[in-house]
Amino acid sequence: MVRLNEIRQGERAVDLPASSDAELYFIGRIRTPWTKRLETPRQGRLDGPTCRIELEAPWDQGLDSIGEFERLEVLYSLHESRRGLIQQSPRNDGIGRGVFSLRTPVRPNPIGTSIVKLEKIEGSVLLVRGLDCLDGTPLVDLKPDRTLFEPLAPPQVGDFQVGDK
Repeated sequence: MVRLNEIRQGERAVDLPASSDAELYFIGRIRTPWTKRLETPRQGRLDGPTCRIELEAPWDQGLDSIGEFERLEVLYSLHESRRGLIQQSPRNDGIGRGVFSLRTPVRPNPIGTSIVKLEKIEGSVLLVRGLDCLDGTPLVDLKPDRTLFEPLAPPQVGDFQVGDK
């Protein structure tokens, strides 16, 4: 089991910068059954427990028409996660892997995402299944699941390709 703030063989940490360059507005809180990081599931399940997404005023006014979507993408702050670990050994095998190749909550900008199933709307509260975060987690944003949308336009001639400069 992973221990809090442990650095295992194959892992590497860096010092964090002194200042930030972006602002986020937390638009609400997420209520789940989990109160300890080490008891929280590694990934949410659409058949998991019903959780509450509680939007605060004035952001709750943005919920108009959200009921048209069965699945939502929830973005939230992994507010208790470490930030400076850039190589991690998730299998505890001593082999370091870059943070950007992993779905770990330990990230430079600890933003979590979950695709959830919208079960019910009660005013400014969404009842959903599929979350994997701590009770009281700050909510960053909500969006309809992007897989429900078709691209707006076909690729254009001259579009940027990997390797272009």
